[in-house]
Amino acid sequence: MTHQATGREIRWLTDAGLRPTRQRMALATMLVGDGHHRHVTAESLFAEAQKRGERVSLATVYNTLRAFCDAGLIQEVTVDGSKSYFDTNTHDHPHFFWEDENRLTDAPSDQLQIAQLPQAPEGAEIASVDVVIRLRRKS
Repeated sequence: MTHQATGREIRWLTDAGLRPTRQRMALATMLVGDGHHRHVTAESLFAEAQKRGERVSLATVYNTLRAFCDAGLIQEVTVDGSKSYFDTNTHDHPHFFWEDENRLTDAPSDQLQIAQLPQAPEGAEIASVDVVIRLRRKS
């Protein structure tokens, strides 16, 4: 049972210079179809696609998420240097990582203050600063 894409998803892809293939459209609908920002892993998006009856492989989900990142449609947030989450909100903002649930959520940007960054080494420039605040439930 596939869900019909709307003009929002088509524009989202074409404005970024991506061809709206069937698989990209299906994944774009899941990511931005309701207009809310989401944090997903490739595995969670694949599971959602399977549940919706989409014919898409896990490798295709990974490749599509990578293409969406390269096009600037989503951003990758890496936790523990190995676990990647993909965020549809591409504006700079901090995240909470809930260790007990392996879940990523937005943290309030207006409460974060970074007074100073270290100077980049000779011949380098700072490309971005990612803030991930790790949380666990109190016992």
